[in-house]
Amino acid sequence: MHSSKTNKIENIRHSLAHLLAAVVQKRYPKVKLGIGPAIEGGFYYDFLFAKPISADVLPEIEKDMRELIRKGLVFSGEKITPAKARTLFKNQTFKLELIKDFSKEKKQLTTYKTGDVFQDLCKGGHVKNTSEINPDAFKLTHLAGAYWKGDEKNKMLTRIYGAAFETKRELDEYLAHIAEAEKRDHRRIGKELDLFTFSDLIGAGLPLFTPRGAAMREALIDFLWSLSKKYGYQKVSIPHITKIDLYEKSGHAAKFKDEFFYVHGAQSGADFVMKPMNCPHHTQIYASRPRSYRDLPIRLNEPTMMYRDEKPGQLRGIERVRSITVDDAHIFCTPDQIKDEAKNIVKIIKEFYSALGMWKEGVTFWVSLSVRDPKNLKKYLGEDKNWNKAENFLEEVALGMDLNAKRMEGEAAFYGPKLDFMFKDALGRETQLATIQIDFVQPDRLGLEYVSENGKKEIPVMIHRAIAGSLERFMSILIEHFAGVFPLWLSPVQIVVIPISEKFNKYAEEVREKLFNADIRVEVDDSNETLGKRIRSAEMQKAPYIAIVGEKEMNAGTIALRKRGKGDEGVIGVDKFIERLEKEIEEKTL
Repeated sequence: MHSSKTNKIENIRHSLAHLLAAVVQKRYPKVKLGIGPAIEGGFYYDFLFAKPISADVLPEIEKDMRELIRKGLVFSGEKITPAKARTLFKNQTFKLELIKDFSKEKKQLTTYKTGDVFQDLCKGGHVKNTSEINPDAFKLTHLAGAYWKGDEKNKMLTRIYGAAFETKRELDEYLAHIAEAEKRDHRRIGKELDLFTFSDLIGAGLPLFTPRGAAMREALIDFLWSLSKKYGYQKVSIPHITKIDLYEKSGHAAKFKDEFFYVHGAQSGADFVMKPMNCPHHTQIYASRPRSYRDLPIRLNEPTMMYRDEKPGQLRGIERVRSITVDDAHIFCTPDQIKDEAKNIVKIIKEFYSALGMWKEGVTFWVSLSVRDPKNLKKYLGEDKNWNKAENFLEEVALGMDLNAKRMEGEAAFYGPKLDFMFKDALGRETQLATIQIDFVQPDRLGLEYVSENGKKEIPVMIHRAIAGSLERFMSILIEHFAGVFPLWLSPVQIVVIPISEKFNKYAEEVREKLFNADIRVEVDDSNETLGKRIRSAEMQKAPYIAIVGEKEMNAGTIALRKRGKGDEGVIGVDKFIERLEKEIEEKTL
């Protein structure tokens, strides 16, 4: 149920969408109108213009909207027949399509008038009078392309976005927040720091990670493996394609068939699909030989790529891609082992996110204990006794580890309950990242077995575990969370060595080699730019350390050290500095 305050701001935002359309229609009489809903933070309206417009016209449109607000126009609704609706909107292609859709669904059609300046097909939710809108508390922010009805097969419309609040202070705070988000946009920072790129020859949604970006990915993967191996995980490796039979048997084909990439063998004539997830492959490693209860739990670990044919409009930098690297692990165990395995996964999650400064319970994250909807048990597969046992185990884990988990009925997967970790970034945006999912369904569908202590054949439980989830999406979150200022252990370049002149290039290279041999990510800037420009360049690249070397340093085997955000730290021996770096990296100092 919406509060009255929520209703009020939504009504204001939706009314502003109508005012926007009124002004645009007056300025561009041939424009075709799409839809204009209220959204979080504001509103938008979609238009098909005869000729493209630019953002330069937004201030003038805003000005005209304010004039309409000050006229105190009344919003009034009316129920109408489809025939009347078709007459009213006879020149509006998209409105006619909506009228046809609503008529098929036998929905009541309503229109709303804004004074005598505008009329729109709309189900309502408006202010009574434009005098209720603060003319200083909204702003048209930007243009974007949007397919009609979100379908790329349809026409591309121009979407005009606006921000709107009840007060100017709220608007200013929101715009400042948006400006900060734009500054942190991973696409911009990724380009500035040379972390990843895209190629039209390769295709949209298929990122290429540069040496720096790959170094960052490897730092995450190495850290995740160092945490996992302590708990008995074993590395495996699987192919990137499979016969579709595997996914038909696992049940994934029904859900993901529209997102498959299909592969045809030119020599064999065989048909395959690129894997859209990894778990069915891992089940086949388990199924490759007989298993006993003594073998369990079996923990298979692999950061590997999977592929989904995401819609073009959904792709965004490396946040939403078509080639997705998941830090995947799957545990095959008995029902009685679920609790201990889940507890160990939580320990891994805690250590990993603590190293990123993101584990502050109640501040930066919360946990959802996602269980069945007791009113709709038919939509879940598996036996009640297993569900009850798994839900109880996960609840005990959450209580025992002080996770203060919220029990969320109806949020379970169809195959089992889960613990979902919801993390906030530096801008307060919430994303589900780590997850522990209990699966009773795939082992059964794929015929997995083990011989129990009493000699009977039993079906194992499968636990799906992701700590970072999609590495591409996770990196986009980290880039924006840290604004590119990464902790030392994660930084793509940990130190830049700068010789003060070309006479000291050889010594700079000797320092680089020492650092490189100690597994420090190091670069030398011996370009022809001035010393000041090279220092500034290293600072712009957000390197945690800069080492400047000249005659004194060369003769003494030292470096003149600068630390990010703190400036000069004096002279230090190279070996001593390596010890310092190794300690900081090992301790994951923030």
